[in-house]
Amino acid sequence: MNSLTPPAIGPRLQAYRKDRHLTLTELAQASGVSRSMLSEIERGNANPTYGTLWHLTRALDIDLNSLINGASEEGNRQIDHQTEHSTPTIRSADRSCTLQILSPASMVSIIEWYLLSFEPHGTLLSDPHAAGTMEHLHCLEGEIVVRSGEQEIVVRSGETARYAADVAHGLTSTGSAAAKAFLVVASDVFAERAAGGRRSK
Repeated sequence: MNSLTPPAIGPRLQAYRKDRHLTLTELAQASGVSRSMLSEIERGNANPTYGTLWHLTRALDIDLNSLINGASEEGNRQIDHQTEHSTPTIRSADRSCTLQILSPASMVSIIEWYLLSFEPHGTLLSDPHAAGTMEHLHCLEGEIVVRSGEQEIVVRSGETARYAADVAHGLTSTGSAAAKAFLVVASDVFAERAAGGRRSK
């Protein structure tokens, strides 16, 4: 998994912690991030992963942009500009697929969207998500084999596949060329809200 290296994240984290009158030990207990790691992050000696930052923002009750960019939490009426440098990026287990996380951390339990970049024959395998979760993949370049449970389909540039993600599923770039795609992961909660709460149970 790639780590995040935005400038000034250590001092920002320390300022939020002190503003909430938390010791390193108390924030470690609340976030599940070790005290030693917190200390290293605050001193600028460690580059936290997206997952680490997610746990810290939940414990501090702030959004991810506030911690990374120092953005105001009032800013619903402002344009939220996320630079390439500050876009959280992770990699698949075998590092053959890069995921740029485009959705705000505050929506992670409802809907997420990613820009996927596959190396030739790159793969992204996933365990089942929560019941009712759907994925929507739009292929931008190359060809991608989509597997959902026992089903399989090839999605080519310009095409879109929608499939169940509450079963084991995976994506594989085919051929000798790299592939790119947008991926949206929508929970059952999002689908119900989009339907105005009228979904049958």
